Formats: sequence, structure tokens, C-alpha cells
Amino acid sequence: MTGERLDGRYAKLWTASTTSALGSGLATVAAPLLIASRTDDPLVVSGGFAVAWLPWLLFSLPGGVLADRVDRRKLMITLDWIRVPAVALLAVAISMGDVGIALLYAVLFVINACEVVFRTASGAMLPAIVSKSSLERANGRLYAGTTLAHGMLSGPLSGFLFGVAASIPFYVNAGTYAVSALLLGLIAGSYRSRPVEPVARRSMRSELTEGFRWLAGQRLLRTMIGLIGMLNLTLVAATSVLVLLAKERLQLGSVGYGLLFTCMAVGGLLGSVTGDRLITWCTPTWTLRIGLLIEAGTHLVLATSTSAPVVGVTLFLFGVHGALWGIVGSSLRQRLTPPGMLGRVGSTSLFIIAGGNCVGALLGGTVASKFGLTTPYWAGFVVAVIVSALTWRVFDREVVSAAYAQEPTVSR
Repeated sequence: MTGERLDGRYAKLWTASTTSALGSGLATVAAPLLIASRTDDPLVVSGGFAVAWLPWLLFSLPGGVLADRVDRRKLMITLDWIRVPAVALLAVAISMGDVGIALLYAVLFVINACEVVFRTASGAMLPAIVSKSSLERANGRLYAGTTLAHGMLSGPLSGFLFGVAASIPFYVNAGTYAVSALLLGLIAGSYRSRPVEPVARRSMRSELTEGFRWLAGQRLLRTMIGLIGMLNLTLVAATSVLVLLAKERLQLGSVGYGLLFTCMAVGGLLGSVTGDRLITWCTPTWTLRIGLLIEAGTHLVLATSTSAPVVGVTLFLFGVHGALWGIVGSSLRQRLTPPGMLGRVGSTSLFIIAGGNCVGALLGGTVASKFGLTTPYWAGFVVAVIVSALTWRVFDREVVSAAYAQEPTVSR
């Protein structure tokens, strides 16, 4: 799965993505810390996660149509510049001591509304920058940069900066979006998937339907997306109250909570950097199957352990699995999908996955409030076991190999 050398355009895209991920990671860790500093209500804490995931439900589908209609690079730049003042406003409000939960929720909504369209456009733009044979390596490097910045560095850094002043992580986040926009502006070329005229004569509904129908006809892709949506429901339910689990069961402070994300990020970094080789050695089939077992094991450990080191090691293994699954899933989608449908198919995938994330965020706080803090983790374990049993045979070696060999059909 090795391909041609990745050129300067890819380097700029990678640097912009990694820089933006660092700032987003700071805010991701700081937001629940800010909420937890004002309330210990699990429902209010998990509500921040729900608000952050709601835009993925609302905007992923129209965002995919947009990414297939306009220049994807210019769209990403515009979205970055929208996020700069939004996050800066929140940082100023925190500095002035005049921030409420409602304002934090509103800013989380805005920046994630931009993120869902940004990510769709980025995934659709990548195949125009790198060759088909380089997709695993290119996706792996992107995951590595994002993992290093978003998890490994931003976790402890955000915990430290938040301890100095709660506003600092958000100021830095605003700056990284600005840097990302400037870097994307340096990428040469046009990244519009097709001429404007034919698109203008078609409705958004017909284009969305086309994307859904194509995805529904791809057994492997639709199984993977449905599977991830279900597993993410339980994963986000668990993650939404992780700050409380770290505080009450693991006896960790803000820096320790951030280090849990670092453990996951180190695993993700390892999986990302070595992903193309590991997937070749293990085969995509067993990469997916072993990942199912790791999903179940992670929930079991979080439900039963009170040891921070044990939880840290478990999250490290989960990080490796997450990176490998991301590389396989993205590369398969980019290989199989016609170029003119990459935005819509990618956004359809995000919509299904985000549905699980949004519901999971609300369920996590609700279930933890009524039945105890470890209940979301026990529920996640049971769901992971059931899902693994139902989908194990779908990831057959012959089926996956045939998918890798299949050429995408040309879309309108």
C-alpha cells in the first residue's frame, strides 16, 4: 500500500489540519473542565457533548452537497474564518468573568457546525491531491498529525493552561483556526468536483438521495458506517461523563484528566504512523475484527477499574484501534466513491455516525444520573459484544479484498 511521494500541496493540507487540531483539542478538553467547574450535574456536563455533536446531524448532509458544488479549498478557508471570531468571543467572555453555560453551548454549536462541513470538504479534496495508491499513507499521516496535536499535546497542555487561566485554551484555539486558513490559502489549484451548471439544475434533495442510494448499495461500507454509528453511541455516552469518572473514581485532577486523552493519542499516533504497514501485515479484515474486540474490552475496563494506569493503557490500545479503523474506513470510501459524490457520501457517513454521537452524549448523562456513573460503560460493553457477533462475518477476507480491487463508477 505504498504509493508516490506526497507533494507540497499535501504538506500544506497536513500542516493546516494539524495546527487546527491542536487548537480544537485545547477547547475539547477545556470545555468540560469549564462546565465541571460550575456544576457537578452529569446531565449538564454531557449536554456540552450533545450540543457539540448536534451540528453533525443538522449540517452533515447539506454540507456534503455544498462540498460537491463549490471549490472545496475555498470552502474550508471560509469556515476557518467564521470560527476565529466565535471562539475569540468566548475567550473574551471567560476573561471578563461573564460566561455562562448558554454562551459556551452556543459557541460549541457554531464551531462544530463549521467543523462538520470542513471535514467533509477535506476528505473529498484529498483524492485530488494524492494518488489512489497513496491514500492509506496520506490518511495515516493526517491521522497521525491530528492525533499528535489533538490528543497527545493538547490534553495535558489544555489542563495546564486552564489551570493558569480558563480563557487561554480558547484564545489559542482561535489563533490556530486563523493559521489554518492562511496555510490553506497557499495551496495552488482548483478543487471543484464538477462544473456549476449541471448542479444548479438539480435540487439538493435529489443529490442527497443519490448519495444515500449509492451508499445503500455498498454492503461493506454501509455495514461499517452503521457499526461505527452504533459503537459511537455508547462510546460518546461513556466519554461524556469521563471527566466525572476521572475525578470521582480515578482521583485525577484537570492535568490527569488531560493525560487520559494523551494515552489515547499516543496509541492513535502509533497506529497512524505505522497504519499502512500494520494493515498490510494484519490485513484489513483482521484490522476490523480485532478492533471490535478492543471496543468491548475498553468499556469493560472503564466499568470495573479504579486504577488510572490500567485505564491509561486501555485507552492507549483503543487509540491504536481507532486510528487503524479510521484509515481503513476512509481509504475504502475514497477508493470506492465516484469523485463527484465524495462530498455527499462522506457527509452521509458523518450524518449516520453523528446520530449515534449526539444521542450517546445525552444518554451518557441521563443514564449516569439515574443508575450510577459506571452504567454507561457496562451498557457499552454489552452493545460492543452484540455488534461484534452480528457483523463478524461481514468483514470476510474475500469481501474486503474485492472492495479494495473495485473501481468507482463515474457519477454525473
